[in-house]
Amino acid sequence: MRTTRIVGMVSETALEDEWLRRATAAAIAAARDVIKLDGPIPPGTPVGRLADVELGWVLAAMLFAWVRTRAEQAACEQLDTEQCIRLTGLDPEPWDAGAVAAILPELAGACAGIDWSQPVTAWPKDVMIEFLLTAMRLIRKAMIARDLSDKGISRQSGASTIARQANAAAGGPLMDPTELNDEIGI
Repeated sequence: MRTTRIVGMVSETALEDEWLRRATAAAIAAARDVIKLDGPIPPGTPVGRLADVELGWVLAAMLFAWVRTRAEQAACEQLDTEQCIRLTGLDPEPWDAGAVAAILPELAGACAGIDWSQPVTAWPKDVMIEFLLTAMRLIRKAMIARDLSDKGISRQSGASTIARQANAAAGGPLMDPTELNDEIGI
């Protein structure tokens, strides 16, 4: 069965790719903005000579520009900002790799009976199955904990954020109404 395609209609993948290109271009431009004649790092400075602080400036500029562009995408396409920032187009996603890295100490403890001196290819089938099931259980637990956290990347998520946004949309201050209940210390 053939699918008809409307001429001039852009696929979601093409749009996502364009936003990722924009985010990358913004990150590169931000790094170049740090490394210029009137910038904090003079051009031509060898990377190996940069101090940790200077490398931090470049990294922070790139990261913030990338996040800013992904947040712009979320606003333009009415997407969840947190999810938009988390999706990098990389495989595996760094967000997932971080959750896996977090479980490694617990995984080693849970699999204490494995003979780690043997190569993985020499493990008996039942040991491999037990190891993978343990890893899957721990990874699933870490990802659920990560996804259900009330602390987001760019802001705190949850009811307070929704209340702030609703208040601001109605023309009020960007405050949670409960913040107005604080006592005045006179």
